[in-house]
Amino acid sequence: MTSKQEDTQRPTTSRIPDFRTREEEAAFWDTHDFTDYLDESWPVRLRRTKNLTRGLTVRLEPQDREQLGELARKQGIGPSTLVRMWIKERLRQT
Repeated sequence: MTSKQEDTQRPTTSRIPDFRTREEEAAFWDTHDFTDYLDESWPVRLRRTKNLTRGLTVRLEPQDREQLGELARKQGIGPSTLVRMWIKERLRQT
């Protein structure tokens, strides 16, 4: 199937709204069942790559680590993911 054929099979309008934030999207999916929207989904090809990231160790005081964990849990993500998101946001600002 060519990409033109794939594009014609995608819905032109969607019942799934455009989300401005992850929190907005999470709130939507907390109250909606994805299986109700299967007709609006399509297969995608995934390409596997080697792990291109390198680790970095950062030492935090216990109370900072606990607060980080709480903030991450509220967003439904891990603390490492939250810190990575913050760093990426800050780097984009420079």
